[in-house]
Amino acid sequence: MTLDLIIVAAVILLGILFMLAEIFLLPGISIAGIAGAIFLLGGIVYAYIFLGNVGGNITLAASAVAMGGTFYWLLKSKSLRRISLETNIDSKVDNSNLQKMEVGDTGVAISRLNPIGKVMVNDVEAEGKSFDGEFIEEETEIEIVRIETYQVLVKRK
Repeated sequence: MTLDLIIVAAVILLGILFMLAEIFLLPGISIAGIAGAIFLLGGIVYAYIFLGNVGGNITLAASAVAMGGTFYWLLKSKSLRRISLETNIDSKVDNSNLQKMEVGDTGVAISRLNPIGKVMVNDVEAEGKSFDGEFIEEETEIEIVRIETYQVLVKRK
């Protein structure tokens, strides 16, 4: 009986550790999550088989409380803050070169627009997109149809 209690406690502890590693360190469904679920379920089933219904129920309740308690403790602890990324990215893409262009300006395709590529308009290189989805070959004259935030929509001239 004592050996059964030790086995149940060890297997459930392993399951909880694997589940916490899955939740906090290895996001997504990975081997740790699958192993954690197998260990937790295996420990509970083992308790029902070898400790009886009362022992299984107690193991099930204790496992749920232990899992919830360690999850809550890990969320509130400072150890999680040490490994978390707290840097905010506040920079923006420089699109000032698009201000030198206007609808109706003409230029040339530097690369093949398939349907996106590079265009040169008013001596400014920018990302261009074919307005109607047509492939535009390199060195083809183009005309700006619309200017968006980071690219210009062009058509063959």
